[in-house]
Amino acid sequence: MVDRGDGASAAAFSVHARMMRPGLAVKRVHLCQAPVDFRKSINGLTLLVEQGLALNPFATESLYVFVNRQRDKVKILYWERNGFCLWYKRLESQRFHWPSQTTAESVSVSAQELNWLLDGFDIWRQSPHRELQLGSCG
Repeated sequence: MVDRGDGASAAAFSVHARMMRPGLAVKRVHLCQAPVDFRKSINGLTLLVEQGLALNPFATESLYVFVNRQRDKVKILYWERNGFCLWYKRLESQRFHWPSQTTAESVSVSAQELNWLLDGFDIWRQSPHRELQLGSCG
């Protein structure tokens, strides 16, 4: 995309960034920690959600996110009213930051955190301001 100096490329980017991104209304986002064989499509990923992660693939307002071994591709599976949807993103030269594997099969994050991951942020290395517990104003 060429920046013509009139803000057109920035506007086009913001439109495209919003086109198919998860909205904040999404209640649950489950990241599968282990890399997945990306030859799997809807049927294989649905079975992985149900049998491998012990989660309900038909749960509304839930997203199931998978990464390949190279961490340059992401698939997001979700149920929408009467069928499954599969969203796919491939990075051309970088990698997605992914949680280090623990004993859990999946990690839950918010829709906002998922969007940050899709934008390239490492949400596990970032730490917010510490919470203050104040007892008095004086």
